[in-house]
Amino acid sequence: MAEWSGFYPCTCIAVDAQAYGGNNDRRQSEIQHDLPRILSRAARGTGLDRSQWHIQPKGDEELAVHPMDGTEPRLVDDFVRHLVSELREYNGLRVPTARMRLRAAIHHGPVELADNGFAGSTVVTTARLLSSRHLYDALSANADADLALLLSDDVYRSTVAGGHTTLSTADFRSVTVREKEYEAAAWLQVPGHEVRSSGADGPAPAPPHAAAVEGPGDDSAVRHDYRAEQISVNNFTAPVDLRGGVVGFGSAGG
Repeated sequence: MAEWSGFYPCTCIAVDAQAYGGNNDRRQSEIQHDLPRILSRAARGTGLDRSQWHIQPKGDEELAVHPMDGTEPRLVDDFVRHLVSELREYNGLRVPTARMRLRAAIHHGPVELADNGFAGSTVVTTARLLSSRHLYDALSANADADLALLLSDDVYRSTVAGGHTTLSTADFRSVTVREKEYEAAAWLQVPGHEVRSSGADGPAPAPPHAAAVEGPGDDSAVRHDYRAEQISVNNFTAPVDLRGGVVGFGSAGG
């Protein structure tokens, strides 16, 4: 198993089984036994050695940390592809209510091996991504999907957008993750499915100019938006009542 001292650049991948708490005791036990096996088979299929990863199990959840060594594109691309394949095979043998569906998140940055696990904001960020409602919404919107994935913006730009994987940028949708104190851009993928917008980020911002404030009728509406093509230039030589008007001042030379 890889070892390091202090804070060292690492890749973090976290997974969590969807709707685990709704299962009975026997099914929960089955998930806890089967999840690490599925992850290990996916890693072997990719040519990655999970025995070198530091793994923190948590029932239906797992956080794996590994020093960055150039295999990050394979983790984002090949490992995820093999994981989807393993889940498809596993779920194909089970009734719909016994399927294992996973939420996953990948981030990288400095991590320290601590006495009680891992230390550093990188680990916290990975946890916030994994808890994002975007992953829950993606699985809800794609009932036949087995996996929903969030990449941090750093991971996405250094692997997918950088052209270091076989993945297309069209496979991902930009989202904003807001969890507790965390707020940042991330990239959502549902392998094998079109990533649909859930509207979770809220309505589109208003246009730059203010909308009209309508009165009793259209003719009495008072408009506050700017219309450059409706500007008139006048020279006044006597007192003028300009209440309700908009006046600009300029010199003869512009």
